[in-house]
Amino acid sequence: MAIKLGNIVLTGRDVVLRPPVRGDAEALAKAASESREEYGYTPVPEGPDRARVYIDHALRMRKEGLRYPFAIIYLGRIVGSTSFWDVQPWNWPAGSPMQRQDRPDVCEIGSTWLAASAQRTRCNTEAKFLLLSHAFETWAVHRVMLRTDARNSRSRAAIERLGVKFEGIHRADKPAEDGSVRDSAFFSIVAAEWLGVKAKLVEKMSRGEL
Repeated sequence: MAIKLGNIVLTGRDVVLRPPVRGDAEALAKAASESREEYGYTPVPEGPDRARVYIDHALRMRKEGLRYPFAIIYLGRIVGSTSFWDVQPWNWPAGSPMQRQDRPDVCEIGSTWLAASAQRTRCNTEAKFLLLSHAFETWAVHRVMLRTDARNSRSRAAIERLGVKFEGIHRADKPAEDGSVRDSAFFSIVAAEWLGVKAKLVEKMSRGEL
């Protein structure tokens, strides 16, 4: 069941998340070109033409209700992209007052990549804080999931620093960026844990921690 989420713009102290537009292709390509050393496990466009294809694909998936993509703007410049995935309501038993039509029951945060200059800054923490706050406080989801290639130790460490729970490894989960069959490390936060996670993230950001 596809739902219409409207135009979502999330604004923090240093980070703004907004839907990408085709005119972002040059800036997105420039961000991706700073260094590609960390992109072995993540699809990241190379060059303006591929960036336009990347944006078109993301917007097409948004229209189909499969994904809600964002351009990440950090200190006034585009430095990468992230997305909500699996933004669908559950099919509850007939007549259940829990049934939703306008917002998801659960969602996933993924397809996140940053320019080299934005890595190991507060950018990722603040971006995740904005996404999690919207998911739990605006949509009132029951669970947010994050996953990454099980081999991607840097990404797993960044996710763990958010204070989420490691659920385990799903073997042969999906195609990997290198063409192999990927095992994925799964993490999650449920609604009952959000206030505790939120407090820790606010404290980390106030101290300038990553």
